[in-house]
Amino acid sequence: MNGYSAEAWTDFAVATAGASAALAGLVFVAVSLNLRVILDDTHLPGRAAQTLVLLAVPLFLALVVLVPGQGEVALAVELVVIGLVAGWVLVRLALPRRRAPQQPVPAWLVTAWAPATAVLVAPVVAGLGVATGTVGGLYWLPAAVLLALLGGLGNAWALLVEILR
Repeated sequence: MNGYSAEAWTDFAVATAGASAALAGLVFVAVSLNLRVILDDTHLPGRAAQTLVLLAVPLFLALVVLVPGQGEVALAVELVVIGLVAGWVLVRLALPRRRAPQQPVPAWLVTAWAPATAVLVAPVVAGLGVATGTVGGLYWLPAAVLLALLGGLGNAWALLVEILR
C-alpha cells in the first residue's frame, strides 16, 4: 500500500523539495535581474508568475508529504487544497488570451496548459485517493511534479534567454 502511506514517499519528497526550491530560487533571482524587460512586456509578467508557481508547487507538495506523524485525512486535505489553489491560479494564467502571439501553440501547451491541468488534477486525485484508499493515492504526485518542473523550466528558458534575443 505504498501509494497511501506518506512514509514510503520520504525520499521522493526530499529530492523534490530540494530540486524545486533550488530552481524556484534561481528563477526568482533571474527574473529580478531581468525585471525591467519583463515588466515592459504585456505577457511576460504573467509568464513569470506562472513560472514561479510551477516551480514552487512541487516544493509545497513535497513539504506536506514530509510532515511527520501526519494522518491520512490531513494529508489528503492539504493535497486537495494545494491542487485547487495552485491549479486555479495556473489555469487562469494559462488561458489562451494570455498566450503571447510570438509563443507557438505547441510550446504554450507544453509550458502552460498541460502543467496547469496536471497541477489542478493530480494532487486533488492523490488527496482523494489517500483519503479513500483508492485510485493510486500518492502515485499521482510524480505526474504533477514532472509536468510542473517541465513547464517551469520551459518558461524559465524563455524568460531568461529568449527575451534577450
